[in-house]
Amino acid sequence: MREIHRPVQGQGSKSFAGFAQQAAGLCKTARFRGRLLRRDRGGLRSLSPSRGGTTMLQLAPAAMFEHYLGISRLLAGQLDFRSAIRSVAAEVAHIIPHDHLDVCVLLEGGNYHTAYETGIETAWGEIAGAPVVNSPIRSLLWGEVDFLLADDAMTDPRFHFEGAFKRPIVEQSLKSRLHVPMKVQGTIIAALSCSSQTAGVYTMEDIERARIIADLLTPYFFALQAAEQAQRSAIVEAEARAREEGLRQGALKLTEALEQERQRIGMDLHDQTLADLTRLARRIDRLSRNGEVAPEALEPVSRSLQHCMQDLRQIIEQAKPSVLQLFGLSQAIEHHLDRSTRDTGSTIEWGLVDETHGALERLEPTVSVALFRIAQEAINNAVRHAAPLTVTVRLEADDERLSIEISDDGTGLAKARGRIGGGIDNMKTRARLISARFATGPGHNNRGTVVRVVLPLGPHDPANEPN
Repeated sequence: MREIHRPVQGQGSKSFAGFAQQAAGLCKTARFRGRLLRRDRGGLRSLSPSRGGTTMLQLAPAAMFEHYLGISRLLAGQLDFRSAIRSVAAEVAHIIPHDHLDVCVLLEGGNYHTAYETGIETAWGEIAGAPVVNSPIRSLLWGEVDFLLADDAMTDPRFHFEGAFKRPIVEQSLKSRLHVPMKVQGTIIAALSCSSQTAGVYTMEDIERARIIADLLTPYFFALQAAEQAQRSAIVEAEARAREEGLRQGALKLTEALEQERQRIGMDLHDQTLADLTRLARRIDRLSRNGEVAPEALEPVSRSLQHCMQDLRQIIEQAKPSVLQLFGLSQAIEHHLDRSTRDTGSTIEWGLVDETHGALERLEPTVSVALFRIAQEAINNAVRHAAPLTVTVRLEADDERLSIEISDDGTGLAKARGRIGGGIDNMKTRARLISARFATGPGHNNRGTVVRVVLPLGPHDPANEPN
């Protein structure tokens, strides 16, 4: 067993370009570092003794250089990590013999990793996100060492700490192992690992070769990692938007159902409850005229009944916006503005400016109802809580948006906020359900209040206009 450590440095003492220059120079002679060379189909090879005493076949620099170029060519067009590592496995084997090859990629945050392997398949490749703290090469992934080299990983204590996921080493008898980091601008993004079932195979020369291979793989794996992260982000964003749109559509349907129920209740109140109260009022009036009961006793009851009927008529009017259904949004807002200012008993001037040029007629019924309810709430807040002298509604539209602005010159939003906070929340909710923007703030010269809702308009098709 050998334990080889080195302080953390920049990756690779030999650059790929430097190696190419070295290869070109050394191939000019028939001798390379005192070793006997012979030529075969793969290029120049050298015969040298291994540490075990047997003869090993080694590639000369010219052939080695061709295999490095082959790795670069094979990476082109690979669209995922697994296919990338498998496409270059054979070329890597010419440079560094191995039974198992993998690239261990750090996931976002650096706390988890996943392995993409070729050759012997192990449990490392089956786990999508394993904790780095349990990785047998965690010291390399954490940047504590610049490489790992082991003659027999089955007995090397660096791979057998408490909690280490070492099972594949034992199950597959992965003895010789080497590991080098893959860095981008000094940051470790992955690690290249080669393993052999034969002990004592790798040397420091193999570490240097592995660094060059890692330099070739790193840009491609970094690009794949960035593309994968972008794809995941796009999927998450699309799912979030789909959920939001689903909730919005569901809430819109619920609002539509509530609106229909509101109208049904309004009609029931009109047809039954209001009719009953009207008959009761007439009976009290007859009793008063016939002298059966003293008029003084009936007068408070009659007055209270009239107030009750007036309130009920207002509830019915709000629950069942018949003017909106019959005449459209602009006329419905104008009608409500007129009624609201008259019912206060105060002198309030009002005005409505419609510059929508027919855009209101193309709105969906649910959108028209939502806009009417927002305008209705804003007008009610102004006349009931702000004591204004004037209330103005302005409707404007162009090819891209429709806006409704309700302004008054009353006491302002700050003084009335405690009484109308719930109403503002309701307006915001209704605007959000129809994908409109809602804003409220002080009026001109900080006097009064302005409520504004802006609705984006889709492309206008004249063929869809009503005749």
